[in-house]
Amino acid sequence: MVLGKVKSLTVSYDCLNDSNVPVFSSGDCVSGRVIIEVTGEIRVKSLKIHAKGFAKVRWTESRNAGSNTAYTQNYTEEVEYLNHKDLLIGHERDDDNSEEGLTTIHSGRHEYAFSFELPQTPLATSFEGKHGSVRYWVKAELHRPWLLPMKTKKEFTVFEHIDINTPLLLSPQAGTKEKTLCCWFCTSGPISLSAKIERKGYTPGESIQIFAEIENCSSRMVVPKAAIYQTQTFYAKGKMKEVKQLVANLRGESLSSGKTETWNGKMLKIPPVSPSILDCSIIRVEYSLMVYVDIPGAINLSLNLPLVIGTIPLHPFGSRTSSVSSQCSMSWLGMGLPERPEAPPSYAEIVTEEQRQVSVDVPPPREELDGPLFAYIHEFRFQPPPLYSEIDPNPDHASRTEERRLDACPSR
Repeated sequence: MVLGKVKSLTVSYDCLNDSNVPVFSSGDCVSGRVIIEVTGEIRVKSLKIHAKGFAKVRWTESRNAGSNTAYTQNYTEEVEYLNHKDLLIGHERDDDNSEEGLTTIHSGRHEYAFSFELPQTPLATSFEGKHGSVRYWVKAELHRPWLLPMKTKKEFTVFEHIDINTPLLLSPQAGTKEKTLCCWFCTSGPISLSAKIERKGYTPGESIQIFAEIENCSSRMVVPKAAIYQTQTFYAKGKMKEVKQLVANLRGESLSSGKTETWNGKMLKIPPVSPSILDCSIIRVEYSLMVYVDIPGAINLSLNLPLVIGTIPLHPFGSRTSSVSSQCSMSWLGMGLPERPEAPPSYAEIVTEEQRQVSVDVPPPREELDGPLFAYIHEFRFQPPPLYSEIDPNPDHASRTEERRLDACPSR
């Protein structure tokens, strides 16, 4: 008998999104298939899968131990998020090569389904950094007698969702700074910077509206700028390693002495970047918007406004709220007036005539409530409220009342 050969061994996921990219989050069911293509006929001891996910940190530092001695210190740390094994064919015993319990796979293409549930606890978002990563994958192993195991591995992406529609992430971020330049015994006027953004949380692809005012009272030419930075922080063995990367930036007009520039919603678009990672104990990914004044020959005057890059975009209600807040002046003290309220529903839409008649006929539940007061309350329990009107039915009376109030104000 001539044994066949394995032409290919692959892992395929059942994608839940339109982009056909395997993306999951905590609590989701990950399902897919192990696909085997064979020519001829093969005999298999087992087909296994091993799903794993972990965050891993690694970097090295060179240290001197003396005048002629140096050594390298390794810093590593790992956090496991997923470890799942399953047997699709055969048995667990792989240490023997007996012919018992073997499964025959005939020539052609064969698919073996698998599924498992991700942990309900928060998972770290998939990430690739300079000194660490967060990765998830499924590895398939095909074991045959008298042959080395055949293995294949395929990664999938995990997003730990961050909803930016929370009060903390919808709150405006603002700051003010001032700097005075000195040259020997001469002191020039100050350079002042005020900046604000409408919220703290954004998603990739959005544009940040920057409201800023830069005043140059110094004798130098300065340039206002803004930039988004990503900060990767890695932790291992009580040490910390930090990497800061520029994500996007913009430049304003140069300001000569005595000039002022105002940004009324200058737009800075967020490119496709990884979401913030805030819950992993060994890797953190954070973002910030730096609005600064580039001063030649001196340290820049800068404001750092924290950002959180999320995965769940802004809801329409939050978008309207943000757009209203962005229209306030640079004093940041103005409050947007609410829109005209809609009229409440009519009484007939809430309480029908049958409900009102039934309620009138219901006897009082407790004897101690008998009396004229309870009778009055019970009689008007389902009576309609006064009709709603946007027009004051007594304008003369209201104006006279308002005049009396103004005359009584002690500040007039």
